[in-house]
Amino acid sequence: MSKKYRQQSSAKKRLSEVLASRRDVIAIHYSCESFYDRPEGRSARITSIAVRNLGSAQTRSFSIHKEAERRGVPFTEIKDNYDDLEKHMLDDFYAYVRDANDSIWLHWNMRDINYGFPAIAHRYEVLGGIPVDVPESRLFDFARSLIAIYGPGYTSHPRLQSLCELNKISLRDFLSGPDEAEAFDNGEYVKLHLSTLRKVDIFDNIISRYERGKLVTTSPWWYQHGGVVCAVGSFFQSHPVWAIVSAAITIVGVVIGLVSLLS
Repeated sequence: MSKKYRQQSSAKKRLSEVLASRRDVIAIHYSCESFYDRPEGRSARITSIAVRNLGSAQTRSFSIHKEAERRGVPFTEIKDNYDDLEKHMLDDFYAYVRDANDSIWLHWNMRDINYGFPAIAHRYEVLGGIPVDVPESRLFDFARSLIAIYGPGYTSHPRLQSLCELNKISLRDFLSGPDEAEAFDNGEYVKLHLSTLRKVDIFDNIISRYERGKLVTTSPWWYQHGGVVCAVGSFFQSHPVWAIVSAAITIVGVVIGLVSLLS
């Protein structure tokens, strides 16, 4: 059995384990200003976070413009009150995290201090908050899981957008990472809010297609089955003609055995 086949099997098993209890899985995505071109080293401000329970499909969002509306801050003055609004937004988000402390957090490349749970926690600390720790054992990178199962060439870059196009999943309200950063610079907070909501919905859609065996990728059939040798073995084991041939061989063997006993 090849190393690649073992890795694929392990990734499939882990994904199945995660999805076995959908009500305990929360898909998350967030948008922020660009974390590139920051010569002063300041952390990227967060503008919106969307979370979706995969069991109930209930989705919640935490966003700057909603906080501004709640607190009576005019839209044109959001930038002048950003720290305060961002802090209140993250207060609400971490209250949600605290209540969902037994959940698995399914995400797309949210892995480090540039973009991920460490980045959200750092931003909250900068604003004077105390973040809720999310253990690594409860973080599941869906993007890496798909690479392990289908191979790095399973779709073109940017992978999430490309995968949607392959599967004819609507990209309405979808913004790429650079587009989200540009929207932030332009103060288009509602667009960012809608994009984060759309992406957690897309995660759920992709997962459903994967579970039904309907997810379309550009990964070759033989690669998905652990290589040429494993794929050929899988084909013969699952093909109905092979089942008939195998049964016939068994019957012939039994007949020959009986003839030998009677002769």
